[in-house]
Amino acid sequence: MNAIPQLAVPDHEHVFLGEGHDRNAHKTWWVIALCSVVMVIEIVGGLHFGSLALIADGLHMSTHAAAMLIAAVAYTYARRHARDTRFSFGTGKVGDLAGFSSAIILAMIALLIGYEAVDRLLHPVRIGFNEAIAIAFLGLIVNIVSAWMLSGGDHGHHHGNGHAHDHSGHAHDDEPKVIDTPAGRLQLSIFEDGVPPRFRVRSLQEPGSAQPLWAADVMLTTVRTGGEEQRFALRDVGDCWESVEEIPEPHDFSLHVKLGARFESFGATLHYEEPIPHTHGGHHRDHNMRAAFVHVAADAAVSVLAILGLAAGKFFGLNFMDPVMGIVGALVIANWSFGLVRDTGAILLDMNPDRRLSHDIATLVKAQGDSIRDLHLWRLGPGHLGAILAVQNHDGERDCVHYQRLLARFDLSHVTVQVTR
Repeated sequence: MNAIPQLAVPDHEHVFLGEGHDRNAHKTWWVIALCSVVMVIEIVGGLHFGSLALIADGLHMSTHAAAMLIAAVAYTYARRHARDTRFSFGTGKVGDLAGFSSAIILAMIALLIGYEAVDRLLHPVRIGFNEAIAIAFLGLIVNIVSAWMLSGGDHGHHHGNGHAHDHSGHAHDDEPKVIDTPAGRLQLSIFEDGVPPRFRVRSLQEPGSAQPLWAADVMLTTVRTGGEEQRFALRDVGDCWESVEEIPEPHDFSLHVKLGARFESFGATLHYEEPIPHTHGGHHRDHNMRAAFVHVAADAAVSVLAILGLAAGKFFGLNFMDPVMGIVGALVIANWSFGLVRDTGAILLDMNPDRRLSHDIATLVKAQGDSIRDLHLWRLGPGHLGAILAVQNHDGERDCVHYQRLLARFDLSHVTVQVTR
C-alpha cells in the first residue's frame, strides 16, 4: 500500500484565534466550576430536606453547566489544533461553530419554556410561592456572579458589521501642512468635504509683499510607490487656490512642491500616507464567549421575570402572571438565539463580513489603473479577515508583491493575490 504523501508545511502560520482566547477559556471553566458546585448543593439539599423544587433547580443548573462546557471544549480544541495543517485556515471558526450550537440549544430552551408556560396557563397548578421565589433569587445571584466572571470578553450585543475605518470621509492625513518658501509660508491641505478630493493651497504672505505669489507660481507633483507621477494645476477660488484635477485614491504618495521661475532653487517634499484602518468590534467579536454570556443573561432574565411573576401571584393573587412571565422570557431568549444563529451562521457560510471593505479594496485596485477579476473576503476567526484577490493588470508594471504591499494598510490576516497580465 502506498503511503499518503506528506503535505508541504507553509512558511507562515494559520493561527487565527481571538486576542483574548486563553483568557476567555479560563473564565468559562471557572463558571462551569461555580455552576457545578451550586448544582451539587441544590440536589443534595433537595434530597436531604425533601424539596423537589431544589432538586429541579439543581438539574436546571446542570444544563447551564453543560452549555458552558460547549464553549470551554471549543476553546480547548481550537488552541490544541491551532497549528494542525489539516485545517486549511486554522481553527478560528471553532468558536463560531460552538456559538451556533449553543444558539440552537437556546432556541430549544425557549420552545420548552414557552410550551410549559402555555400549559400552565391552560392547566394552572398550585405554586409554593415562598420556596419558588427563594430559588429564583438564588438562580439570579448565581447568574449575576457568572456574568461578572465572564465580563470583559467580547460578547456585547453589537449590531452591524464591517470595519469602522472612517467612512464619513477618508481618514487621510488631512491636517494642513505648512512649508516655508522664499516667498513666505504656504499652507497645503486635501479638501474633500462632500466633494471629490482636491489640493488646497493658501499663501500666508503678509499683505503688500514685495514678491506676491499667484496660483500659477505653485507647481504640485505627486509621486506614488510605483513611480507614477501626476501634476496638478491650481486655480484661484477666492480664499485659496484649488487643484483643477481631482486626487485619485489612494492618498498615499510624496508631494513635490516647486515655485515658478522666480524661485527656481526652491523645492520641498511632503509625504501623505493612508492610515491603517481601525477595526470594528464586529470582526473581533468572540461568538463563543458571546454564546456563553447569552446563556447566563438568558437565565438571569428568566430569574428576574420569574420573581416578578411569582411576586404578582403571592401579593396580588395574580397567579396567571407566572406563566405569562414565562412566555415573555421565552420570547426574549428566542430573539437572542436568532441573533446568534444569524451572526455565527453567516461566518460559517463564509458570507462577506464587510462589503464596504470589499468596495475599498476594489477602489484601490482601480486607482492603480487595473481591474478586479475576482475578490473574496471572509472571516477566519475573531479579529482576523482573509482575502483572495485576482487582478487584471493592464500595463504589465504591477505584480503580486506590489498589491501585497498595497493591501497591507487594511486589517487583513491572510491575503492571496493573483495578477494576470
